[in-house]
Amino acid sequence: MLNETMYAYGVEPSVIREIFTYANERKAQIGADKVFDFSLGNPSVPAPDAVRASIERSLAELTPAELHGYTPAPGLPAAREAVAASLNRRFGTTYTSADVFMTVGAAASVSCALRAVTSPGDEVIVIAPFFPEYRVWIEVAGAACIEVPAHPETFQIDVEAVRRAITPRTAAIIIDSPNNPTGVVYPRAVLEKLAAVLEEANRARAAELGHPQPIVLISDEPYREIAYGVEVPWIPAIYEHTVVCYSYSKSLSLPGERVGWVLVPQVSEGARRVMAAVAGAARALGYVCAPALFQRVVADCADVPSDVAAYARNRNLLTQALTRFGYTYVEPDGAFYLWVRALEDDAEAFCERARAFELLPVPSNSFGVTGWVRVGYCVDANVIERSLPAWEQLAQTY
Repeated sequence: MLNETMYAYGVEPSVIREIFTYANERKAQIGADKVFDFSLGNPSVPAPDAVRASIERSLAELTPAELHGYTPAPGLPAAREAVAASLNRRFGTTYTSADVFMTVGAAASVSCALRAVTSPGDEVIVIAPFFPEYRVWIEVAGAACIEVPAHPETFQIDVEAVRRAITPRTAAIIIDSPNNPTGVVYPRAVLEKLAAVLEEANRARAAELGHPQPIVLISDEPYREIAYGVEVPWIPAIYEHTVVCYSYSKSLSLPGERVGWVLVPQVSEGARRVMAAVAGAARALGYVCAPALFQRVVADCADVPSDVAAYARNRNLLTQALTRFGYTYVEPDGAFYLWVRALEDDAEAFCERARAFELLPVPSNSFGVTGWVRVGYCVDANVIERSLPAWEQLAQTY
């Protein structure tokens, strides 16, 4: 009569969105200028002018049936071709539209990838701290979420810990770089070590089974374009069995439009089977046909840069002030989150105390670690400036 698993997910909502809802309630009660909501990764940077121009062009030139009609299940050919061409220009690859499947945002990208490469009873490794919804998507796919802690000071991947976590049931590992929630970018040397560990496991597995059954690396990359002077390595060039998941929520400031893609480089028969499974997962999950209008935006704007400078200014404004107030944090090389050490061991208690000052960061418990908070600095700079006295007063209570 009722799916108890879905019920449980419904009555225990995302901590991030719960804080976001609370923030909206407080804004209505006391005024938006008095509430400092750092919860949601909702970019305050406007979408580029090219996005508006693309929308207006579609509205002017297309018939209603063309504008609002269904697209092919994998996406508009023009959008897929634009994505492949953009990647080829940037990374020296030779992708075609056959390598790209358009999706309903990053959640659909990762969900489809997981459903494509796992079966019930499999295991999927995540690097803690990790985006909390990974666990939901993994478990709904019938797999087990295996948490591997990152290095506790740098939050880089602990490759030896990953090696120890691999079992015969390991089907995939999810990474995201730049990382949510820490802002850490995984350098090429770390990724090469990770690839070597996965290849070693793949060889041992093939020898035991008598046929290849590689571990798939799912690279979740919605923050790829938001990096501060560091290289964000192109992971398919490092590890063959990589599936890339992408969204325009952050790069083009379009979180509510839900458009992204999955890339499966068609380098082998195995890869072609994975792409077919991605298509099947989209069908099974009801994610077929990403929004048509915004697929056309992708076709027009695949190479439009992000306004990284705005996020860099916010990062500098926040980190310089928090340093003065005595906070410690991980220096973010990308994304738009600051990973701040709570001023007590209990991050949830720290966040509760912060609420007295209308400060709303996210406690680290939901990300799989304790003792930290995530502060989303994708807000308007005025919010950060107005919040600084509150951050100082909070520190003075300890």
